[in-house]
Amino acid sequence: MINNICKIFLFLCLINLTLSSQTIRVGAKHFNEGYILSEIISQMLENNGYKVDRVFNLGGTLICFEALKNGAIDIYPEYTGTLSEEILKSNIKLNHEELNNELKKQFKLEISRPYGFNNTYALTVTKQTSGKYNIINISDLKGHPEIIMALSYEFLKRKDGWQNLAQTYGLTQKPVGIEHGLAYNALVEGKIQLTDAYSTDGEIPKYNLVVLDDDKDFFPKYLAVSFYKESLDAKAKNILSALTGKINEQEMQEMNSKVLYEKKTFGDAASEFIKKKNLISQESITVQQGVMDEILLKTLEHLKLTFIALVLAILIAVPLGIVVYFYSAVSRPVLYIAGLLQTIPSIALLALMIPLFGIGVVPAIAALFLYGLLPILRNTASGLFAVDPILKKVASGIGLNKWQKLKYVEFQLALPAIFTGIRTAAVINVGTATLAAFIGAGGLGEFIVTGLALNNTELILRGAIPAALLAIIVEFIFELIEKIYIPKHLQQQNIK
Repeated sequence: MINNICKIFLFLCLINLTLSSQTIRVGAKHFNEGYILSEIISQMLENNGYKVDRVFNLGGTLICFEALKNGAIDIYPEYTGTLSEEILKSNIKLNHEELNNELKKQFKLEISRPYGFNNTYALTVTKQTSGKYNIINISDLKGHPEIIMALSYEFLKRKDGWQNLAQTYGLTQKPVGIEHGLAYNALVEGKIQLTDAYSTDGEIPKYNLVVLDDDKDFFPKYLAVSFYKESLDAKAKNILSALTGKINEQEMQEMNSKVLYEKKTFGDAASEFIKKKNLISQESITVQQGVMDEILLKTLEHLKLTFIALVLAILIAVPLGIVVYFYSAVSRPVLYIAGLLQTIPSIALLALMIPLFGIGVVPAIAALFLYGLLPILRNTASGLFAVDPILKKVASGIGLNKWQKLKYVEFQLALPAIFTGIRTAAVINVGTATLAAFIGAGGLGEFIVTGLALNNTELILRGAIPAALLAIIVEFIFELIEKIYIPKHLQQQNIK
């Protein structure tokens, strides 16, 4: 049984490695424009005969950069200001050639020529707030410390973000963090009064918002470029060079608006634009999966992550639980370490896996495996400790040695508790696996992450409902297995 499980695990890993070696992997940051630009790159490459693996929903800059640097992706759209401030940590303004040379020198990475638009960071307020407080420039905020601010998490931490901006302008407000995709609704509904924005966001014209003038020129230029490995195929680089100067601010804002308010897919918005610009043939079409087909595909990906992680957790945690039972000297340290892993926030644990394993399925499985250890380990140990001492003495009395007692008496009586631990770990993994989408591992979390970026409840539910149903189904399956394989008197004891 264990041999078969190991074979399945190795087979799935080999499939992933094989597929990744045959494609150009295009990444995308976790926001609308990142998805659209990545779709433009993907469709242009596909139209020229390349097979493309879309590795979207990669969170912020650092996750995408680590993925590119470690070879988990081959290309993603980035901005010159971000590269200069966040990646190179430069204290001087670099022109395009200097920026490209530094990236080559330090990381063996390159950038294309700019697409044509500058998507700078900005601070934005409603017209009512601007009129009420007479705020036109960022400097005007200095006289209004009472203004309620909510800024995106990345902007709060960036070098070219809130901390240095506040220092430059002498601002004393205490902003809270918010997911960028939710900020505009909060702003329009009056729950907050100011948020950060990208100057090409489709919400700015939609809600008639006021972008505050950066009167001290704090923000650098954020020219959109393709960011790729130096070793990327020369033909692919040449194909993407056709994007040079092809997108202006208004066109990018229109594409963002189409996705947000006309409910077009990222693929459709990208396809319309590149056909309009004659960057691909008019006959080329984007094939869209049906909703149910996509849900089924993502559910299978979700199950694969959960199953592999659970099997690995069982193979490690059950023997470790036996070690804890036999050797009291290691019991506390082992249980404390497993408990400590359980307390690490899941999104933080996933991020910690990136430097070790890159992005995709492997780091997601590693994180889920660590989360599954504690319930199985603790239940294995507690189940063995809970065996009636009289039964242990009887087993010794009939001549069984330590390992025979474990095999024929103690482990059999501890099975209900062990099984409960496995069931708990399985349900935890089903829920936690939704976050794996943030590092490009797929699964039902992709719907949720994309829905958050678009503030689209339907998309969020498309991922959340199947994930919840999956957890219930997993619970029922384990109950059924327990009824089949565990004697009834032990089942009743376990329930009590």
